[in-house]
Amino acid sequence: MSGIYERLQDETEDNGRGLVPRSGDLPPLNLFEREANEVRNHVVNWQSYVQGQMIAQEEFLFISDYEKRRKSSEGLETFIKQHGSQCAKVMIRLIGRIAKEMTVRYILTLIDDMLKEKPERVSIFVEHSRKAKTSPWVPFLNLLNREDKFAVNQASRIVTKLACYSKERMGASDLRFYFNWMRTQFTTVGNEYVQNVAECLQQMLRLNEYREAYMENEGISVLHVVLSGKVSFQIQYQLIFCIWMVSFNPVLCAQITKYQIIPVLADILSESVKEKVSRIILAVFRNMIEKPEEREVTQENALTMIQCKVLKHLEVLEGQKIEDEDITEDIEFLQETLHNSMHDLSSFDEYSSEVKSGRLEWSPVHKSEKFWRENAMRLNEKNYELLKILIRLLEQSKDPLVLCVSAHDIGEYVRHYPRGKTIVEQLHGKHLVMQYMGHEDPNVRYEALLAVQKLMVHNWQYLGKALPVQQEN
Repeated sequence: MSGIYERLQDETEDNGRGLVPRSGDLPPLNLFEREANEVRNHVVNWQSYVQGQMIAQEEFLFISDYEKRRKSSEGLETFIKQHGSQCAKVMIRLIGRIAKEMTVRYILTLIDDMLKEKPERVSIFVEHSRKAKTSPWVPFLNLLNREDKFAVNQASRIVTKLACYSKERMGASDLRFYFNWMRTQFTTVGNEYVQNVAECLQQMLRLNEYREAYMENEGISVLHVVLSGKVSFQIQYQLIFCIWMVSFNPVLCAQITKYQIIPVLADILSESVKEKVSRIILAVFRNMIEKPEEREVTQENALTMIQCKVLKHLEVLEGQKIEDEDITEDIEFLQETLHNSMHDLSSFDEYSSEVKSGRLEWSPVHKSEKFWRENAMRLNEKNYELLKILIRLLEQSKDPLVLCVSAHDIGEYVRHYPRGKTIVEQLHGKHLVMQYMGHEDPNVRYEALLAVQKLMVHNWQYLGKALPVQQEN
């Protein structure tokens, strides 16, 4: 594990030059990068703005001088040191006064490039904001509602740099606004700038204060939704990197479990052909076992990994020629930990893990009379947690197998627990089971019929004689 942080960090580290992958993993230029290159080459007719009285003469002289100096990094550095306060003041004023989108794009790109080259230059915007009695990112947060998507995303890059590079930390209200904006970007169908948004989130989550705010804003649930769909390997990598960042906080790492992120990552791991994606998933899995302070959480995560067949995926990876020592080390760690967990695995642990994963199948415990006789009452634990999950699966799942097993288990719960019928009715599970008696799948109809009969019949001893002997296949 010693080198994985540095290695993964190298892949997205900016070193003052923006979050980009290392050269060997560079994806093709995305839409934002192509447009940024075009904007840098754009020539603004500043004289026309002076003639139209949209900018003052001193602002014209300043921006003209700035453009000349930026051709030389040394010349620009000297210029910014001498005129830092005026630099922030003029550029923010120009953005506020000029309506032409290409010019706004150009100014925002000048600012972003300036901060990429030397992150410490955020101080000139901090100083300006102090005089204006506001926060340095506020003028740029206000731009996130513009219609021009490039300008919006360029503003988001500046917001991120100001929030991360300055000593002042973004307050709760601004963070909530910014993370909500990111949520919208991630969930907007066909958003061609999502890679840029992901880069900003990667940067933000390097700071623990922002990780906590992101979790409070239910950010992981958004990443779960995006990763559950079809996205490029680059987006997979970036968003899983964000989860990895959050998982370094022991308290937050324990909270990640409730978002059912392990099954999604296990699916990606089973299909991934990119080593960088596999590596970051293994790093997340390792943190989810090592970081939580409560043994119960660690055990639950390990059981979920077992249930999601992570051991099988690890065997596949082990059979590949992988030279990366970090991947090899994580594979060995996970294999040992998961095998040890399997030795301590009771039948109820196995069942609980399967139900929580939402991926029900006909594993032996479901049809075991002994299991239900001994464990039916345990579905009442933690305020009926497992029973509620079974009912929720009946309500939300479209998978016939999941529906079959859920209906069957609810029936077995009712059959073996005297008050089960009443509790299932109180949790609105009875009508859900009944509606599946008309399902198009014959197996679902069959299991729903059995469950309904168990809900209706009181003399369980003779129930079996009244039911079909053979299940439809």
